[in-house]
Amino acid sequence: MNLTPADYESQLIETIGEMFFDPYAYVMFAFDWGEGELAEYEGPDVWQEELLKAIRDGLISTDEALRFATSTGHGAGKSALTAWIILWAMSTRPNLSGIVTANTKSQLETKTWRELALWHKRAINQHWFKWTATKFYHADHPETWFVAAVPNSEQNSEAFAGLHARYVLVIYDEASAIPDKIWEVTEGAMTTSWALWITFGNPTRNTGRFRECYGRFGHRWNGRKVDTRTCAMADQRQISQWLSDYGEDSDFFRVRVRGEFPRAGSNQFIATDLVEAAMLRCVPKEVYFNFPKKIGVDVARFGDDRSVIIRRQCAKVWEPLTFRGIDTMELCAYVVDEFNRWGGDAIIYVDGVGVGGPVVDRLRQLGLPVVDVQAASSSTERTRYANMRAELWGRLRDWFQDEPELPNLPELKEDLIGIEYGFNNRMQIQLERKADMKKRGLDSPDIGDALADSFAPDMLISGRVVAQPIRRTARRGWT
Repeated sequence: MNLTPADYESQLIETIGEMFFDPYAYVMFAFDWGEGELAEYEGPDVWQEELLKAIRDGLISTDEALRFATSTGHGAGKSALTAWIILWAMSTRPNLSGIVTANTKSQLETKTWRELALWHKRAINQHWFKWTATKFYHADHPETWFVAAVPNSEQNSEAFAGLHARYVLVIYDEASAIPDKIWEVTEGAMTTSWALWITFGNPTRNTGRFRECYGRFGHRWNGRKVDTRTCAMADQRQISQWLSDYGEDSDFFRVRVRGEFPRAGSNQFIATDLVEAAMLRCVPKEVYFNFPKKIGVDVARFGDDRSVIIRRQCAKVWEPLTFRGIDTMELCAYVVDEFNRWGGDAIIYVDGVGVGGPVVDRLRQLGLPVVDVQAASSSTERTRYANMRAELWGRLRDWFQDEPELPNLPELKEDLIGIEYGFNNRMQIQLERKADMKKRGLDSPDIGDALADSFAPDMLISGRVVAQPIRRTARRGWT
């Protein structure tokens, strides 16, 4: 029997309304599994189905607020699951008040919230809702029935305290990096019946509130861990490569694949507080002016990555020059200008891998003192570092003991604190690859790499290698 549009809409409202307790039933009903864009999928992955059914069982068994924490490896499909939960909650809970946040604004905007836009267009009841860059709302009730995308910030913590409604939904993506204060404020929203607080994340830190969902506060949370080797959506070839590169029991593999927390306190290689303190510091000139001048150069040709020139003298770093889309000869010209502007007595440290080779060759041709930094070469401290790049970043990290001065630039801060590390099967420190950082929504750490290049242990001057011993400053630390 053909239904009129009004009858069809009435039946749709009634059918979805019966799914108040059952997000899995909504997901199976709302999308055309096995057809069109979803032709290769019959429904949610096993772990996604298990969580949706756990939410259903929790809602049926109690009218108290419910908390669900899921620790996953990379690429499990948590952004899609987040979108389904939002669509289900918005479809079944009149005047829902919800907030979604993530570890970074970039993650929130380009991954979590974008995924909601994709699944909204696929939903059978898409016409009920409107999606904007910051808000997902009911078309007829935009002020009272919505989920907002809110970047996490301790200065904006009040946004997480204002969820006063009959139905409440809070979702954290990449929850390991969300500040404890945001967690504490969110607790205040968990006072209404059937309020839902759902957190997802790679378990990158062994401290903090996400870790405590599986420890001190485990009795409050329905916690689960997902190994992406069991996930249909995960890139199994990439996982096999990580297994070969890092080893089954390395911290990197534990976090990125197994959904297990690292043995170390954190995978973050350089602590945030050290970088922030350096960006607020002013080092007196007498501390550094007698030390060698060093220019670090990281080379990119075209694409999203930046070519970077940065000057460092002992504990003092000047604001870098960054370029996009310039060729290697243009970059050489800028390096020469910077060298001459600084007095012509600096040493130039160039990442000579790949497109950096022509820069090294041209600068040498011009008679400039150049160190060809080969990041993939063997470390001089082979028992500690897997390769030269890890050693250079290790020297950079140790240099913070000097209490240095850094330019106060957000992009430099993100480069320095964003990179993570693990241990290979020889227990050597191995840095996260640039490609893997990009998969986490971060930029390639080009400024950080240029600064790290300036810590290369040898100098190549006039075609010969001159040993550059590690020296101590008048205070402490690396030169």
